[in-house]
Amino acid sequence: MSRRSERACMLCGIVLQFREFKGKGCPNCESVLNYKDSEESLVQECTSPAFEGLVAVGDPSGSWVAKWLRIENFVPGLYAVKVNGRLPPDVVSRLEDNGFHYRPRDGSVTD
Repeated sequence: MSRRSERACMLCGIVLQFREFKGKGCPNCESVLNYKDSEESLVQECTSPAFEGLVAVGDPSGSWVAKWLRIENFVPGLYAVKVNGRLPPDVVSRLEDNGFHYRPRDGSVTD
């Protein structure tokens, strides 16, 4: 992968190339964020090119690192430890309206 086109989903932290988010959507969040075939602006607003640390997770349900990152129910893949940026307020409102609690992955929440 080319580092210039890699982005991290601000909701789950998975790292993919921009064109993957645009063409296939997020393998974890597609049902709530709908990246696939959306406007490029949605992918740009809800993913970040600025992230810290990478963790390759092959068995999320059996990994203590996956539990620590709160990704134990997600698909195997490459995940950012910290994602710089936050989802736009309108996207957060839409998530909350659908019963999802948004927990930023930028390190600001410590619980």
